[in-house]
Amino acid sequence: MAQPLMPKATAVWLVENTALTFDQIADYCNLHSLEVQAIADGEVAPGMQGLDPIANGQLKKEEIVRCESDVTSQMEMAKPTIPLPKTRQKGARYTPISKRQDRPDAIAWLLRSYPELSDAQIGRLIGTTKPTINAIRDKTHRNSSTIKPQSPVYLGLCTPPDLEQVITKARARAGSDHTSTEPLPPITVSEPEKEKLSEKPRLRPEVAPTAEEVFGTSTPLSKKEDASQLKREDVFGPTPDIKSRSPET
Repeated sequence: MAQPLMPKATAVWLVENTALTFDQIADYCNLHSLEVQAIADGEVAPGMQGLDPIANGQLKKEEIVRCESDVTSQMEMAKPTIPLPKTRQKGARYTPISKRQDRPDAIAWLLRSYPELSDAQIGRLIGTTKPTINAIRDKTHRNSSTIKPQSPVYLGLCTPPDLEQVITKARARAGSDHTSTEPLPPITVSEPEKEKLSEKPRLRPEVAPTAEEVFGTSTPLSKKEDASQLKREDVFGPTPDIKSRSPET
């Protein structure tokens, strides 16, 4: 059973303006009978303004009179007299304005990778028209010189499940197991990653030269040239002869 609009407000109006039982009101408004009793006692929804279901076309007055005379019967909602909105017919997928310039690249990729797809399937998948598809196929499109085939998934024109579903239907209809000869284009690298890849490897710092490389290797003294056997003259030179000097005048 359909639920009325604003069930608590409808229950308030039915409690205040009819002689229906709590069970009948609860069944019509899809509420619990204790909750309807609390509404009647003022414990639930105090001060709430009631909504007339007769005025908005959800209930007929004859239905209320019938249920007031028979407490075991249940009220039924009236058939809506207001025309319901029509369901939107299936058409081409809406493509945001910011991504419409990428559609030729996606069409070229689909035509090259999955030739079994029909023009109608491509049009529904990425939201384009048959003349555009034919122009790209015949290379008469105004941007044919700048078109670079790219996957519509990476361009954000469709989702991987949608693409897989369309390809599966096309292969089942054609009765072939065609596989794409062109691999999926690689995922574009972000700017920070590009900077990391473009950085040249840093050179390792040069090792500081050792003392042996600068001053040469030191030869150890032999037993005959021990430091304890060195004389004063060998270090400071010969001592001048004091007697040979003339006395100062």
